[in-house]
Amino acid sequence: MSRIKKRSITKILIANRGEIALRIIRTAREMGIATVAVYSDVDSEAPHVMAADEAVLIGTAPSSESYLLADRVLEAAIKTGANGIHPGYGFLSENAEFAKAVENAGIAFIGPESEAIRTMGDKLAAKEAVLARNIPLVPGTDGAISNPEEALIEAKKIGMPLIIKASAGGGGKGMRSVFKQEDVKEELARAISEAERSFNDGSVFMERLVLKPRHIEIQILADSHGNVIHLFERECSIQRRHQKVIEEAPSVLLDEKLREEMGECAKEVARACNYIGAGTVEFLVDGDSNFFFLEMNTRLQVEHPVTEFITGVDIVKEQIRIAEGKPLSYAQEDVNIEGHSIELRIYAEDAGAGFLPGTGVLNKYSPPVGTGIRVDDGVAEGGEVSIYYDPMLSKLIVHAATREACIERMLFAIDNYDIRGVKTTLEFGRFAVNHEVFRSGVYDTGFINDHFSPEKLVRELPVGENVFAELVSELYDRIAEERHELSKNTHVQEERSNWRNREER
Repeated sequence: MSRIKKRSITKILIANRGEIALRIIRTAREMGIATVAVYSDVDSEAPHVMAADEAVLIGTAPSSESYLLADRVLEAAIKTGANGIHPGYGFLSENAEFAKAVENAGIAFIGPESEAIRTMGDKLAAKEAVLARNIPLVPGTDGAISNPEEALIEAKKIGMPLIIKASAGGGGKGMRSVFKQEDVKEELARAISEAERSFNDGSVFMERLVLKPRHIEIQILADSHGNVIHLFERECSIQRRHQKVIEEAPSVLLDEKLREEMGECAKEVARACNYIGAGTVEFLVDGDSNFFFLEMNTRLQVEHPVTEFITGVDIVKEQIRIAEGKPLSYAQEDVNIEGHSIELRIYAEDAGAGFLPGTGVLNKYSPPVGTGIRVDDGVAEGGEVSIYYDPMLSKLIVHAATREACIERMLFAIDNYDIRGVKTTLEFGRFAVNHEVFRSGVYDTGFINDHFSPEKLVRELPVGENVFAELVSELYDRIAEERHELSKNTHVQEERSNWRNREER
């Protein structure tokens, strides 16, 4: 087959940072493959830089001046002799031009081919690609729409409520929910404007809004020999601002029949764009268990560890093997669901203030350990959480024989995860997985709006413990003030230098 490119990958440059870079380095090391990290100036002592065999500075702190500079990333790969590039997720991972440039340079792109990225990166093109394959789609417009009067006519055909989406969008940007026909024109203009600002592409389309949906995604693997398998589903319905916060696998919503239908449908989506590599097909499921194709993510997902826990498949290893031109290590019948897994994304965010991102120094960082507990992180004690990158500090993933045992293990892990210096979503995670609605398994994408409020994060403590906590807080503030004054007033350069190295790196 002409698409098969057989090559042995001996050195991988990871075009990313943080926890995903470390995750890729771990598997590469197990496979005996050397690694190269790239970094911005503020990441010079970051854990992923320290863990790689080599590291190359590619720019300054803003990602637009470092991690998003395709030319510098490619130059670093050529300079170090890397014959494979893994993009991780985010940054350049779904940039079709970058994938093409990597292949043109004779380097293996550890991801799908550029045409598949291009097709599935445009929601309208993706819908068109799957139309002939009997893939269920949410009723909506077939193409982009910009004329307000035409939009109003289409809205009457689709029915209310509806949603306007950016064709090139993601993460909730360029997305507007509309509940009244008289609001269609105004929301269309807003969606187009936001899409142009965010993606430099104002193309938007309209779909019927699926009320109280479940967000279910299917992990697929496809090789260059024509083999395609799925690794079952992940439930991703707990979201804030259309971004996932908690994921679990498998989903309690799916019975065996629906699981098989959605899995086969996901494989058809992959075939529709001649997909090669690891990818994720996302669906919305309504209250009657009808499912609709949403989009395909042409990269490794943040939440891939829950799938690895329940299947025993190392997805990164399969990505590398596929990029080498090897067939999949598994046939569909080889893969089974074992137990249950839940992932909590731990962000440097204040859930009590609308999940507002925060910055600071990690004065204390001690992740939990134990059977069935996995922490994928990219930070270390003393490290600084900056304004320049995504506020996700780590992913806490647990696995157990049953969902109930998995929830209890997650609560144990949260209670034994010590992070100080920045506010995090740990307590929100405890609230969410311990909530009766989550425990029931009958929840949807409106979970946070329907059940969460900031005051619910206040942990009930005995009176003595509350007093003690207040005293500790007051003492900590007083020490911090004294240290601040010391750093301002001392004239000893060595002391100033030592303080800065410890607190501000």
